[in-house]
Amino acid sequence: MEIWTVLLIIIFYFSGLMVIVLKRKHLIMTLLSLEYMMLMMYFFVYMYLWQYESELYYLMMFLVFSVCEGVLGLSILVSMIRSHGNDFFQSYMVLRC
Repeated sequence: MEIWTVLLIIIFYFSGLMVIVLKRKHLIMTLLSLEYMMLMMYFFVYMYLWQYESELYYLMMFLVFSVCEGVLGLSILVSMIRSHGNDFFQSYMVLRC
């Protein structure tokens, strides 16, 4: 794997991390940047496995887990919007039972 590809993936990954830090009050923006970071990790694992001519079975497992994570986050978002009306963290009490 070439060094410029690794650097580009790291820059993209940290840009997604920066969006999480800067837009932490919106749940939808947090979920979108998490999915973006997972996409960058997927691309990195693909490039790593492709370089060493390894099996892509692990890549499929990673993809399944990242899709499950995304579906879980969207279901939590939908339930919060239905109960509170928006996706701001400040508009509801997180610790309420």
